[in-house]
Amino acid sequence: MKLALIGYGKMGRMIEQIARERGHEITCIIDIDNQQDFDSDAFRSAEVAIEFTAPHVAYDNYLKAWAQGVKVVSGSTGWLQEHGDDVRQACTTGGKTLFWASNFSVGVAVFSAVNKYLARIMNQFPQYDVRMEEVHHIHKLDHPSGTAITLAEQITEALDRKDSWTLGTLTQPDGTQVVEHMPAANELAIDSVRRDEVPGIHTIEYDSDADCIRLTHDAHSRRGFALGAVLAAEYTATHEGLLTTSDLFHF
Repeated sequence: MKLALIGYGKMGRMIEQIARERGHEITCIIDIDNQQDFDSDAFRSAEVAIEFTAPHVAYDNYLKAWAQGVKVVSGSTGWLQEHGDDVRQACTTGGKTLFWASNFSVGVAVFSAVNKYLARIMNQFPQYDVRMEEVHHIHKLDHPSGTAITLAEQITEALDRKDSWTLGTLTQPDGTQVVEHMPAANELAIDSVRRDEVPGIHTIEYDSDADCIRLTHDAHSRRGFALGAVLAAEYTATHEGLLTTSDLFHF
């Protein structure tokens, strides 16, 4: 398969390595200093472009890729609130294709399935309050993480006692802690920590006076995310519309 890469940071380089290991060809690599290459034969020859960039440029990258007739796989987060409706319309009525996930890790897909199942069980036990924490490297710009938001939405859908998620505390790289919101009883708080070079840790905790149930996914490296993105690209090459990990993984 012919792939293009949009964004060539640590994730982009890892994706390139895994894609080549799986026998794919990289036709074009676009980063901040060669945006003109969107309009090139090399980019147009790609069956799928894999995009990992920053929240403020992700949506524009989708538009540029679609304009060249190239499908997109993206793991960029932070754009949904402003552009989510536009993307859904483009992929449902506009003939465009985007495979988007807040996290491409196979382990996170399993973690997500367990999270949904556990939340349905815990709906029967209101004595347990629930909180979340996500920990990421200091270079991550948005908080909470897209993965944390996805997990939180699964919980609030299943728990009658939680109507929505909200920001809790933010622990900054220097250790300073900022209380961004004091959650009400019907809100699920997500605490964010930015520390060192942590690839990603997500913890869901159900706590009661009697005991605590804690579910954690701890990524050891970016390799799991990169492999999942390449698997998503292989799937996207033969599918259309707005796609996500529930299409790729069936649990």
